[in-house]
Amino acid sequence: MSAPACAGKAFRFTVDNGTVFHNTYGPDGTELRHETVAGPGTGTAEDVGPHAAEAATGVFPAGWTEKSGMGVTHAVNADSDTVHAFRTYGTPDGRVGELDTGTLEEL
Repeated sequence: MSAPACAGKAFRFTVDNGTVFHNTYGPDGTELRHETVAGPGTGTAEDVGPHAAEAATGVFPAGWTEKSGMGVTHAVNADSDTVHAFRTYGTPDGRVGELDTGTLEEL
């Protein structure tokens, strides 16, 4: 979501692949701490600086690059509390992308 929409808030992001994150935004919305609370990577956390804008009424694309080099883009629909999450990462055979969907719940 845009900086004003998510600033100072925390969300549970439940992904269709079974992974669950707790996403906590800083006071101005330009900092995000995502913690994996279920699924692969449980117990890991990272602070990132998302870039977000409102693309259409209630729809916010947000993206960042993680320390691992993984590129993450979320298309958040604030009206339906749904997310389409696209991530890209390197493998021995080249870079691949995966698309997942999920839901948001404010904590």
